[in-house]
Amino acid sequence: MASDLDFSPPEVPEPTFLENLLRYGLFLGAIFQLICVLAIIIPVPKSREAEAESSEPRSGEVTRKPKAAAPSANKRPKKEAKKKR
Repeated sequence: MASDLDFSPPEVPEPTFLENLLRYGLFLGAIFQLICVLAIIIPVPKSREAEAESSEPRSGEVTRKPKAAAPSANKRPKKEAKKKR
């Protein structure tokens, strides 16, 4: 009876190049996602120099005035005078 049982390991085919590429690509994608989530959760404090630069306008920058809001194309213009019946 003991000679009837086969205890050899099962034959598993070697992974192909595309299977390996997919496996490692998924690992890299998961690591990238974890880094992105941690970057959102953990805020990085700004240095005082960066805060001072952001509050002062740079000499090369041109200050632009805000433009007036353009009327939307979906609305009809108001009628100036009512029709008489």
